[in-house]
Amino acid sequence: MTAQASPDFVLTPEQISHFMEHGYIHLKSCFTPEFADTVKEGLWDRLGMSPTDKKTWSQERINMPMHRTFDIATYAPAAWAAISQLVGGEDRVLSKQRVWNDSLIVNLGTPENEGKHMPPQALPGWHVDGDFFVHYLDSPEQALLVIPCFTKIVSGGGGTMIAPDAIPKVAKHLYEHPEGVSPRMTPRGENPNFVEEKGLDWFCSLAKTCNNFVEVTGDVGDVFLLHPLMLHSSSTNPLRMVRVITNPPVSIQDPFCFDRKDGNYSIVECATLKALGKDNLEGWAITGERQNLVPERVRIQEKMKRGEEERLEAMRSKLKTSPMVAANA
Repeated sequence: MTAQASPDFVLTPEQISHFMEHGYIHLKSCFTPEFADTVKEGLWDRLGMSPTDKKTWSQERINMPMHRTFDIATYAPAAWAAISQLVGGEDRVLSKQRVWNDSLIVNLGTPENEGKHMPPQALPGWHVDGDFFVHYLDSPEQALLVIPCFTKIVSGGGGTMIAPDAIPKVAKHLYEHPEGVSPRMTPRGENPNFVEEKGLDWFCSLAKTCNNFVEVTGDVGDVFLLHPLMLHSSSTNPLRMVRVITNPPVSIQDPFCFDRKDGNYSIVECATLKALGKDNLEGWAITGERQNLVPERVRIQEKMKRGEEERLEAMRSKLKTSPMVAANA
């Protein structure tokens, strides 16, 4: 079981080794500041807030709905190449996953937490991504976690916190439950209908057992690629700097395979096997049904989108009727 560097993509042997050991890589300058500005266009009008008046920052973190999509291979070709290599080649990625969108995640912090650095273990938002499907060790729905930086992120500036040493623990839990678990990691037998659960107790308890934490920081244009089982949490943004990312899932055509007869494992598959301390999972198979779920988040974002569209339309109408525009008409 080996993960090889490929001349067709951009990752170096050192980057592959880092992903295998730590479950993530930090790619520099994958897209331009101009592209970042395009993705963020209309951000403050959509939010109904002012970038210069913190009194208007009425929410700590906002998961915004989508309006537009952007082809990754065009705007961030190095990131697309690295994504493809990590999952075993471009042909393994669902074609619709070639895009990022403007479903932006904005972290503005709060007045109460300004200047206060919270220990990683105490953060309340620990989770593993994928609230829209039943989880298995080989789930194809979330093959990578991607974090593009649309603003500069410094330490204390609202960056995502990750816990690399939780990956083996999450992998073991999924390995031991081939019947499937909920997005909150509850085994099927304890929640057979996968009713949406509140709270992140399983994940937050797991974070308290971890010692290695990494704060996602970088410049505009940087991209972090994380193992799909990476435990992570939003931070409290004690500096109250505007932090803007998005979190596009990468889905693959077929489930991960941990018993490839030809040994042609993807880098992600190799990292999962390494986390389990195994060379292959001969004989392991899921015993439950793959299911998509509709999280409450989707309904919330549909309502948010209607509000954003109304504010954007009001802004466009205001521009059309301004004296300057009328004088030049």
